[in-house]
Amino acid sequence: MTLEEYKKEFSEDDSVGWLEIDKVFDQLYPEQEPKHFAPAISYMLGGESPLDGVSIYESKKQEDHFHFVTYGFSELYYNEEKVNGEFSKWGFELTFRLKPFEADNGNPSWAVALLQNIAKYVFSTGNWFEEFHYMPANGPIRLDTETDITALIFVNDPEIEKIQTPHGEVSFLQIVGITSAEYEHIKENPETVEELVNKLKENNPLLITDLNRK
Repeated sequence: MTLEEYKKEFSEDDSVGWLEIDKVFDQLYPEQEPKHFAPAISYMLGGESPLDGVSIYESKKQEDHFHFVTYGFSELYYNEEKVNGEFSKWGFELTFRLKPFEADNGNPSWAVALLQNIAKYVFSTGNWFEEFHYMPANGPIRLDTETDITALIFVNDPEIEKIQTPHGEVSFLQIVGITSAEYEHIKENPETVEELVNKLKENNPLLITDLNRK
């Protein structure tokens, strides 16, 4: 897309990149209105949460689960200087699939905080994520919870291909909760991350995180 085409198609009021993410999820969940979490004060105005929003869809595929998507790792708003970049900002957005957890009472807002914390790490260090990266959560991924899920791996979301936006490429990286034992193993053997992913996919093709998994 040339700059002229961009200026013709969009106005300064358009959330160009945001609309591209919405298009993907509208196709995946037609006619579903997601729950949306937005920080009270945006990051641009001095707020502490780098992501401008997180949406949660309800999926019935494989088994009932929540499907989260972030808004903020890619270029969301009209910006003539960003037209036709190779990557849109960091070049990805995060997704997360979570099996409902009884203590959440249908409102897994802790996962939004988890995604914001990952964003704080990316925005403050300049380090980004790619498929088969991994990180510890420094405790249970849901705080104050008895769960073996204490670390994360990053994979390409099984249902979403990368997209080309007017600002550049955006991949959808899904975070997947793993156990302490699985994390210790890949920390010692980093080359086995893909092997672990393939093993998890055997019984869980969509890589839904279950806090009760041992």
